[in-house]
Amino acid sequence: MAEEDRFLDVLEKLSKSVVHVNTVKVIHDFYHRTLPIKGTGSGFIIDPNGLVVTNAHVVSNADRIGVVLYNNNLVEGVVIGVCKNIDTAVIKIDAKDLPFAQLGDSDKLRVGQRVYAIGNPFGLEGGPSITSGVISAVNRTIQTGENLFINLVQTDAAINPGNSGGPLVDMYGKVIAVNTAIIPYAQGIGFAVPINAVRECIEQIKNNRRFTTPWIGVYGISITPQISAYYGLSSEWGFLVTNVVAGSPAYKSELAAGDIITRVNDSPITSAEDLKKKISLSNIGETVKIHVIRGNQRRILDLTIEGR
Repeated sequence: MAEEDRFLDVLEKLSKSVVHVNTVKVIHDFYHRTLPIKGTGSGFIIDPNGLVVTNAHVVSNADRIGVVLYNNNLVEGVVIGVCKNIDTAVIKIDAKDLPFAQLGDSDKLRVGQRVYAIGNPFGLEGGPSITSGVISAVNRTIQTGENLFINLVQTDAAINPGNSGGPLVDMYGKVIAVNTAIIPYAQGIGFAVPINAVRECIEQIKNNRRFTTPWIGVYGISITPQISAYYGLSSEWGFLVTNVVAGSPAYKSELAAGDIITRVNDSPITSAEDLKKKISLSNIGETVKIHVIRGNQRRILDLTIEGR
């Protein structure tokens, strides 16, 4: 019982760092009327001087951001940096001596480990809500629209749009990931961004450095046997390039629409997910060999990865 009380004390203390984030986006309809569109989410304080972490999609395109603290005080928030590729944003609020969360180490996570998702979706009295679960998997890749998120933590702890942006914590009260409701219709499956990736984003934003990720500048689709047969392609697997961004590394390497990427260095590329993972794990400035099929010819192109 004493151990449970100790743990509950840890969660209670940590909960004071969790905030409710509400947003307003102003749009104008056909009749030029002003219509406020409201949004909601969660976040958590990482610094006693007012730095708050939340999801990028929670504050995207917001004209006004309000942050409700543990004592129900409402303060204005300003986005000071965003890392869209990991759905992370950092907000600054004008407040001092705030309770803040301790960050853990997501590289040490294990499947089956007990975790707790904390959120404050509506800023209700009584404080944040807490749901429990386990880590179901690590290094998950999720495609949502044009966005591909890699290395996510999967959990069965309930994560919904309201507590998106809140912390996922371990039994010691350390934040090991940031909840993200990137698939709001998923039932019994939650995803979170590992805190080590978020920490890197935070440090770059705090140091006024632009957060850059490896980039080559291509759009395309995964090739399946069905797609290959339909379009009469010469390969049943790989990444079919549909568009190359002008001036991008792919453009400079002479990659072209219609090319099929089958390998990067010695790594087979069987899908868009494979290509995204391979490039994201490469270093900015590194030159890689792109193996492509162009028509009935095979080519190897040198491509130097840039940051974006």
